[in-house]
Amino acid sequence: MTTPNKHCTVRIDRGKYDRLVALASERGCTPSDLIRTAIDNFLSSGQLLTSSQRRIARIGEFQHLALDIIIREQFPEYRDRIIAETDKRLELYHGA
Repeated sequence: MTTPNKHCTVRIDRGKYDRLVALASERGCTPSDLIRTAIDNFLSSGQLLTSSQRRIARIGEFQHLALDIIIREQFPEYRDRIIAETDKRLELYHGA
């Protein structure tokens, strides 16, 4: 007879292990139960993260496009200066 579960060995540092055991004891379950729950939560959050990242990217693109249009139409004399300052800050804060 085969079991639907597969055995997996995970090594964690002693501090994390001690915290895991204490938390499992508080909740009245085993450390393995907590690890399985954590894995289930991680695996099910993949789609949520993807949707959230897509939403943030869309908002960012909208903001960039809206500002670019506003600057081109209403303040074209500042566009080159804004781009130059953006490049400076990019270099300063992000090393790019």
